[in-house]
Amino acid sequence: MGIGRSTEIYPHNMCGRPCLGTLSFHKEALGTNVCLSLGGRRVERDRETFQNGLTFSSRPIRVQEKIHLRVECCDQHWHGALRLGFTIIPPSSSGPHFPPAVAIPDLTTTYGYWASTVPSSLIMPGAELRFWVTPRGMLVYEGPNGLRYKLLKGVDVTHPLWAMIDVYGQTRAVLLLGSEKKDLMLRIRRSCPVPPPPSVSHRDSCMCVNKGHPCRTPQDYRLSADPIITTQMDPSIDRDFAEDCVVCLSARASVVFPCAHRCLCLRCALRVTAEFGNCPLCRQSIRYSDEDRWIKS
Repeated sequence: MGIGRSTEIYPHNMCGRPCLGTLSFHKEALGTNVCLSLGGRRVERDRETFQNGLTFSSRPIRVQEKIHLRVECCDQHWHGALRLGFTIIPPSSSGPHFPPAVAIPDLTTTYGYWASTVPSSLIMPGAELRFWVTPRGMLVYEGPNGLRYKLLKGVDVTHPLWAMIDVYGQTRAVLLLGSEKKDLMLRIRRSCPVPPPPSVSHRDSCMCVNKGHPCRTPQDYRLSADPIITTQMDPSIDRDFAEDCVVCLSARASVVFPCAHRCLCLRCALRVTAEFGNCPLCRQSIRYSDEDRWIKS
């Protein structure tokens, strides 16, 4: 397996617009029990198993590029659920027996792969979520409730990164809705536009637990427990989880303006206020004399 080079060029977009490029699942690195549809944007695992649903993005993902997913199908008679992460190992160069049955622990015990579990309660059919990696190597997940969760730290952002999506356990199918990223001018760039997705059919999911009569999992695939999902995610928004400064993209956004936006570090806040005089997000006027009203965290 080879580690991706930091000089690798991201693929050009296919739509002729200043976008991030086409985003789909990798067609050469797929679990043995999955199939692709909708132009390679939808992946579904065989309903007779809980594993072998590991997939990767078709291209490298930029730091702070937020991947947008929709859960299509769930089977509640399995244990565990979706796993999300990133890798610096190019999926197409990983050998004939790749990918393995599951991301955790088959891949995460090897340097270059980072993944975390997502609670099954947050990923019901139709639920939309986003995940990305910050410049400090933190894997972040935003659930359908709008809350952000710090999944793990330590992702190597000095190499190109491919998204890693393990369609595991209760999660049987997901759809890539696209991605977006803010540039240095605070403009939002998105992946190439795609046709509107079809609506989610709840009839194709097995919601036996919600209905109060869990199905019996076939004996060959029954799991006694999934110790990985017992790890609690940290929903706290602390100093380590603060957004990065939207100007320098390296320091933490530590200044809260009177408009309630926290988007700049102290150094950039002083410069932006002096040069432009307004909040970069809402454009509300902010005077340098108001500095004593800034909340510095």
